[in-house]
Amino acid sequence: MADPIDKKDIEEAVEKLKAAWGWLIAIGIISIIGGFFCFANPFAATLTVDYLAGFMFIFVGIVQIAQAFSSRGSGGFLWTLGVGILTLLVGAILVGYPVQGAVSLTIVVGVLLFFLGGAKIAYSMSMRPAAGWGWVTVSGVLSIVLGVIIFSNFPWAAASVLGLFLGVELTFNGVALLLTGFALRKS
Repeated sequence: MADPIDKKDIEEAVEKLKAAWGWLIAIGIISIIGGFFCFANPFAATLTVDYLAGFMFIFVGIVQIAQAFSSRGSGGFLWTLGVGILTLLVGAILVGYPVQGAVSLTIVVGVLLFFLGGAKIAYSMSMRPAAGWGWVTVSGVLSIVLGVIIFSNFPWAAASVLGLFLGVELTFNGVALLLTGFALRKS
């Protein structure tokens, strides 16, 4: 059972957050600028997403391979090693062939949007008597519509979708951080 949260701890955390308002505003501005760069050149942003994903897979693969050798006698060595090697290879392919990697990642995103949309709609139907179920349905429908847009414009969508998604994420994150920083500054 978790310890109850101490009111003094919460107050201290809020004070530390208030002291960091300037950093939140600065990071928010940088994030918004990054979002605008993504919108200005979605193809370059898409390649950036591919490289980031590739290098992350490489890092995780190396760590998993190292973990396999560090726990060699505990069982599951071959599975852990195999998954690590596969993860490393996926990362190497994404970095070595960024355009093809962007196409693959876009397909994955499109499929995920379809499945997430369907899951959200199914969930909304199960919560139907509760208030707000309609918003979950709308979110599910929008996810499916985004998936349809991706696949109806394929393969051209692969050149820009990931970059545009990154631009949207950076912009909304930046606005949220900016507004939070200004709110903390006033409080």
